[in-house]
Amino acid sequence: MPVHIVQSKHNERLKQLRRALSMPGRDPRGLAGIEGPNLLHEALRAGLLIHCVFAADDARHLLDDFQLPPETEILLMPRTLLASALTTEAPQPIAALLQPPHWDWPLLLDTSRATPTLLVILAGLQDPGNLGTILRSAEAFAAHGVVCLPGTVSPWNPKAVRASAGSLFRLPLLTASADECFLRLRQAGIRVLTTAVHGAQFANLAHLHAPVAIIIGNEGNGVPSEIATLADSAITIPCPGPVESLNASVAASILLYEASCQRKARL
Repeated sequence: MPVHIVQSKHNERLKQLRRALSMPGRDPRGLAGIEGPNLLHEALRAGLLIHCVFAADDARHLLDDFQLPPETEILLMPRTLLASALTTEAPQPIAALLQPPHWDWPLLLDTSRATPTLLVILAGLQDPGNLGTILRSAEAFAAHGVVCLPGTVSPWNPKAVRASAGSLFRLPLLTASADECFLRLRQAGIRVLTTAVHGAQFANLAHLHAPVAIIIGNEGNGVPSEIATLADSAITIPCPGPVESLNASVAASILLYEASCQRKARL
């Protein structure tokens, strides 16, 4: 593995890491940045291509814990210099640039699976922590993928990456326009359910064991009306307490759990 010592904040690789973390999805080479040894372990476990690893020179020993490919570039630098490129309040001594996984519609809509398709559609979700948590819950409850519609925060936002705890590296995820998304779902025979607070069917009474896509909307305004009208029907989570609505990631997790339970009962 090529090892380089970096002493300047103007180093091109360091600038690339800073850009990937601060403006996710805009790197000209399509690379994404991650922070911390745990996420690097998860990325390697998922088989992702790691282009470059950044390490604080006083934490070089941590690199011994990773089985990095021989072509991976290693950059060692003072801890303060590495911290200047990172986004966390307590910067980690390890970071990396990687090639995000490539997913496509045929994989998300594969009908040869043993269980009916279960997807999550994110419409205007803005909080990266919510997005990452939804990805983690989607993988935990065996969803087959997530689709981000326009207006949704980048899944490669550092906070979203951390909240996903590695699920982002493994769970099929696409970014698509509403027109393309709904056309694909219709062609595949997948029922689309929007989430709503009032005037909707209770989720436990809906047929979530069938091929279905569940729309989760914006934290403050819910699913945009122009998206909700495209759905086949609406579902809600019955709340016996006085709470008006639930956090987006909590609601998504409950619905995914309900879908998982219905599918298990069918087996």
